[in-house]
Amino acid sequence: MIRHILVVFTAIITTCNIMAQQKIIQTAGREALGKFAPEFARLNDDVLFGEVWSRNDLLSLRDRSLITVTTLVAQGITDSSLTYHLREARKNGITRTEISETLTHIAFYAGWPKAWAAFRLAKDVWADDVAGTDGKAEHQRSIIFPIGEPNTAFAKYFTGNSYLAPISNEQVQFFNVTFAPGCRNHWHIHRASTGGGQMLVGVGGRGWYQEEGKPAVEIRPGTVIHIPANVKHWHGAAADSWFSHLAFEIPGEATANEWLEPVSDNEYEKLK
Repeated sequence: MIRHILVVFTAIITTCNIMAQQKIIQTAGREALGKFAPEFARLNDDVLFGEVWSRNDLLSLRDRSLITVTTLVAQGITDSSLTYHLREARKNGITRTEISETLTHIAFYAGWPKAWAAFRLAKDVWADDVAGTDGKAEHQRSIIFPIGEPNTAFAKYFTGNSYLAPISNEQVQFFNVTFAPGCRNHWHIHRASTGGGQMLVGVGGRGWYQEEGKPAVEIRPGTVIHIPANVKHWHGAAADSWFSHLAFEIPGEATANEWLEPVSDNEYEKLK
């Protein structure tokens, strides 16, 4: 019996030892102030980012980005530090539509001029993003399955925004998983002593599937991907397209999902 509730992955995530917590590596403090103020640089790189930002088991990077952007705008800090955190917010999955709504909301509490200043920076950071809400709505019209709700329970294992819709809970349980442009899950392994693994069926847009040590495979509507148990892999959307696939878990013994490191921007950006 297939017992797993959340798509792209096998059921119950065993425990926190499944995946070591992702640690943020920061060097900006030492590069800018290492000689002039070495202790401040250490606190910035090793404590603020290396410890506080790395506690993503308590708050996701996406949540921390929203909190940081809001705090900076509220204080009227609209210099290069806000630009940096807006870029990080986008990297951590905040869409153009979401940052626009966030800054609009901030304007009523922190001040209209502050929001205007922040919008000028945000407009540049998201200048090449033409997806937004219209892109999501257009993608929904192009597929027969619902996009569903934000996949918040597993957001810390994704780069970008994903959505989950249960399709069947009887006989064979499966889900539709939707990825916003550029969204992908982390490298992971479907562990099983016998049987196990996963099958993906592309239903809309364009995406990628890659096993460790092998070239990435493009997924289009109708593409079927068979993922063996105990094989390291990832899957997600192309950078310029919304993407949806159905996910079917294969029954097995001693099944568990092992989450690993994120797919780096460098390796992802090589895919066209």
